[in-house]
Amino acid sequence: MNKEIIQLAQQLGRLLKEKDLKIATAESCTGGGIAQAITEVSGSSVWFDRGFVTYSNLAKIQMLQVKQESLDEYGAVSEKVAIEMVNGALINSVADIAVSVTGIAGPTGGTELKPVGVVYIAWKKNGTAARCEKHFFLGGRGQIRLQAVSYALNHCLYSDL
Repeated sequence: MNKEIIQLAQQLGRLLKEKDLKIATAESCTGGGIAQAITEVSGSSVWFDRGFVTYSNLAKIQMLQVKQESLDEYGAVSEKVAIEMVNGALINSVADIAVSVTGIAGPTGGTELKPVGVVYIAWKKNGTAARCEKHFFLGGRGQIRLQAVSYALNHCLYSDL
């Protein structure tokens, strides 16, 4: 985990603690990288509730209530599934906000419609509508994953908490 990402997690922790909020994560292509960054921060148990690493479709269904129909129609790497993941993280936790990530880190798995580097990141605060963004990150597998973690933390930090 690089220093910049740890600093983002520290800043997010200060903000969440100040606002008395807890966060949960729902991760696929980042493999728990957001949760890892958060838990690098001493005292994060005050503001981090839990993380779901749902790499398989079955895990997404069982742990986050992602609908099989959504996976069949849109695929695991889609706005629809990212939103269902973030909703599921809130439903299955005591967090006030959640972030979800699903994408293709590569080097395999990409298609013409969903190339390596495509990542959907969704955020939601209880009582508000989920928001989702589609990104195209460049580089190798590790670089794509780090960019997704960094972007997710940044967006949580600078969004309307």
